[in-house]
Amino acid sequence: MIIYATAYMIRPQVTDSVNRKYFFPALTVKIVGALAVGMIYQFYYAGGDTFNYHTWGSRIVWESLGESPASWFKLVFSTSQDETGIYRYTSRMLFFHDPSSYTVIRVASIFDLFTFSSYSATAVLFAVFSFIGMWMLFTTFYDGFPELHGQLAVAMFFIPSVFFWGSGLLKDTLTIGCLGMATFATHRLLIKHQVRGIYIALLLGSYIGLYAVKIYILLVFLPAVIVWVFLENLHTLRSLVLRIMLFPSVITIAGIIAYLAMIKASEDNAKYSVNTIAKTAQVTAYDIRYYTGKDAGSGYSLGELDGSFGSMIRLAPQAINVSLYRPYLWEVSNPLMLLSGLESAFFLVMTVVILIRANLSIFRAISHPSTFFSLLFSLTFAFAVGVSTYNFGSLVRYKIPMLPFFALAMILISSYAKRERKVELFEVTE
Repeated sequence: MIIYATAYMIRPQVTDSVNRKYFFPALTVKIVGALAVGMIYQFYYAGGDTFNYHTWGSRIVWESLGESPASWFKLVFSTSQDETGIYRYTSRMLFFHDPSSYTVIRVASIFDLFTFSSYSATAVLFAVFSFIGMWMLFTTFYDGFPELHGQLAVAMFFIPSVFFWGSGLLKDTLTIGCLGMATFATHRLLIKHQVRGIYIALLLGSYIGLYAVKIYILLVFLPAVIVWVFLENLHTLRSLVLRIMLFPSVITIAGIIAYLAMIKASEDNAKYSVNTIAKTAQVTAYDIRYYTGKDAGSGYSLGELDGSFGSMIRLAPQAINVSLYRPYLWEVSNPLMLLSGLESAFFLVMTVVILIRANLSIFRAISHPSTFFSLLFSLTFAFAVGVSTYNFGSLVRYKIPMLPFFALAMILISSYAKRERKVELFEVTE
């Protein structure tokens, strides 16, 4: 009730007469998704990450507050692994020595202050955080394509796996919220050139959040967003000839900056440095396939990974395909996998239909900065998670950050093709 009352009060400030109708349905599916995730882990999996974050994580931190506020403060805000005075709490936490997972526990512990450590209420606050990020993502592209409001709303809010796995008390909820905020803040600061303190804070906070929880998302996002910023600013030039002449230079400069940004972002994380990321992909894929993720759903294999960039690049087409369009319906082996299979089948049919209808106009559509950015991020991300997961049960969660962007790219390509057909029809009629 408090969340809906607050949302009702702020809705006039963040919506207009057109997109207002999506605000509460989008918030509601997020809340439903958060509660559904808890039920699935409770009654289907009988445990799992979400309970390890709460029952064996933030609940223990909550208990420390009544016994020693100093211990609570240290558990939540200390960046050191020093367990002096708090071992009786940390010894019961499964994820204390896993920094990215413990970040989720820190956030849950802060939310627990308002929910008295109620799992469901804390999960709903995670859903609200995700909703805020996704609403920012929606408004970013709604500003540029207001006529596509309905399709954009579906892409951002109503893809089943996104509002399900991106709403509960999980890493994915935080990362997809941060991703939306990062896109929004980047657009406002570097493309619309609206320099405000709130946007700077939002940009820094969202990038730090991605770095802390899932650094590989940041490493994929940085190159795409840098190219997007350069292309959007290039797009403002009135001279088409000048834009064409400058395009190769812009792409080269953006690529160099993106590469340097990736090196800088990963320099404190040996697993994701440029020299070791291929080996990390191999280790992660085989670990999820045969050990830690073997019970999360059916496995798959794209071929042999030997820890080299060559083996990764060779598997790129299969990796992108598995992230976007698999499991195929004949690969389904359980009820949850069926839902994922139906969604993948829809994306496959949608892609084929749009590409056939777009025909040669697809190349002109991709030249638009927003389309190029969405495709670059989604396909690169699809490759990254597809080649390093090898398990459908885990993949359905890991791939959700790229699905709204891929859907956005398809929407923009379809819209561009429709506009060209209308122009051609008008010329024939003339």
